[in-house]
Amino acid sequence: MRYTNAPERRAHLERRIATDGYLSSLAAAHELGVSEMTVRRDLRMLEEQGAVRRVAGGATVVSQGVPFEGRDAVGIAQKRAIAELAAIEASAAATIALDAGTTVAALVPLLHDATVVTHSLPVIEALTRTGSPRLIAAGGHYQPDTRSFAGPLTEETLRGMRCDVAFLSATTVGADGLWGTNALDAAIKRVLARQSTRVVLLADAGKLSGTHPGSAAVRIAGLDIVDVLITDGRAGAEALAPFEAAGIEVRIAG
Repeated sequence: MRYTNAPERRAHLERRIATDGYLSSLAAAHELGVSEMTVRRDLRMLEEQGAVRRVAGGATVVSQGVPFEGRDAVGIAQKRAIAELAAIEASAAATIALDAGTTVAALVPLLHDATVVTHSLPVIEALTRTGSPRLIAAGGHYQPDTRSFAGPLTEETLRGMRCDVAFLSATTVGADGLWGTNALDAAIKRVLARQSTRVVLLADAGKLSGTHPGSAAVRIAGLDIVDVLITDGRAGAEALAPFEAAGIEVRIAG
C-alpha cells in the first residue's frame, strides 16, 4: 500500500491507530511504503491536531479517561475493602505483580514479605518510602495519564520475570472481557498475566456493567486470563453471572 497524498496517508494512520490502539512508526512505514521519517512527520501533525498521542516508537489513541489522581479519589471505601481481601491472596505468594490501577495501588500498604514486580510509579514510590528491598521496577516510556511506564523496554523487563500472582485492574469488565483506555498499558497487563501463575482482577461493582464508555475503547484481554475476581458488595447477581459462567472464582469484599 502506498499513499503519495499526505492527507490520505494521515487519514490512514489515524484509522489504524483508532482501530488497533497503537501503531509503531516502523510498521507504518513498511505498510505505507514510505520512510519512517515521513511517518514521524505525519504523526507529529496528527498529534498537533489532537487526533493521536505520540509515544516512544510510534503513536497511540488519545486517552480520554479520568486522570490517575481523579480515579484515585473515587470509591475509596470500596477500594480499601477490595485491597484487604486481595492482601489475603497476596500473603501466600513469594513474588507478585501489580499493574498501574488505583485499586491495585491500594494493596501496597497491606503487603509484607512478597517481592513486588511493577511498572506503576505510585507503587514504586510507596515501596521506596518504606525502604522495602523487595522491589523490581520496570522502567520505560513514562505515561502521565496512568502514572506508569510502558512500551518495549518495560515489556522486555517484565518478560524476564516469573510471578506467583498478578493483580490487575480494568476500566470496565463484562462477558466480552477486560477493557481500558490506554493501548500501551493494556499491553503491559497482558504481559503481567502471561508471566504469572494466577491472575486476580480487582474491580469495584461500578466496573462490572459490561458497557464500554467512549474512553474504554481498548480491549485488554478476554475473561480467560482471570482466575479470581475480587469486587465489592454492590455487585448484583446479574453483573457477576458472566464471571461465574466463565469459571472464575468470585470473592465479595466488605
